[in-house]
Amino acid sequence: MNETINIIKQHRSIRQYLDKDISEELVDEILKSAQAMPNSINGQQTSVIVVRDKEKKKKLSEVTGNQVYVDKAPVFLVFVMDFYKTNIGAEKYDRKQIIHESVEGTAAGVFDAGIAMGAAIIAAESLGLSVVPIGGIRRSPEEVIEILELPEFTYPVCGLVLGYAENNSKQKPRLPFETFKHVDKYHKETLKADIDSYDEYMEKYLKEIGREQEGNWSNLTSSLYQTVYYPKVKETMEKQGFKNDK
Repeated sequence: MNETINIIKQHRSIRQYLDKDISEELVDEILKSAQAMPNSINGQQTSVIVVRDKEKKKKLSEVTGNQVYVDKAPVFLVFVMDFYKTNIGAEKYDRKQIIHESVEGTAAGVFDAGIAMGAAIIAAESLGLSVVPIGGIRRSPEEVIEILELPEFTYPVCGLVLGYAENNSKQKPRLPFETFKHVDKYHKETLKADIDSYDEYMEKYLKEIGREQEGNWSNLTSSLYQTVYYPKVKETMEKQGFKNDK
């Protein structure tokens, strides 16, 4: 396969970084790659906040759950669902924008941000950088909104740490390919057996890396998915204008 595919397939999240800066030129190349990605109706409802300020990075590391690598790495990117921009276009023509009040708008906005982040990850890794996505950006969203001075109709979707790896982590095994690829219909016939097999494999892997307390994939995901583990998302989305009632 080609080098791009090899880079993608070697992806791993890195949580230990060197004290080494990243040039603005590299950051811009990564963001231009992200901006080039497809998006719903060419609405371009994604923005990225580049955080280098040490005080802001420290605050963000705390509100995301004391994730110290947010603070330690030189650059932290925050991917923002951004219907503030599109609303400016609506006001130009004296139209009332309502897409941000709908579930469809949220789905499109979040998905577009995800596509952009995927491209940013591939671009960064192709340039010799390492990354770790930070879903914890939604842990205390009101504080993130305040720190980044986000206007109405915007919402922080996910963060991405950028830096030079201090050392490589092991690559986390994925579920069997057959659970990911479904041909012509959703195939549920072999799912339980495939998941059982994966759980056995993950128990060995987690023991090897000293995280046996997680048990396996089914144990970890089901323990987390018993609750909404970022419960402030709904109320803060509503405050930002995302009613999700249409």
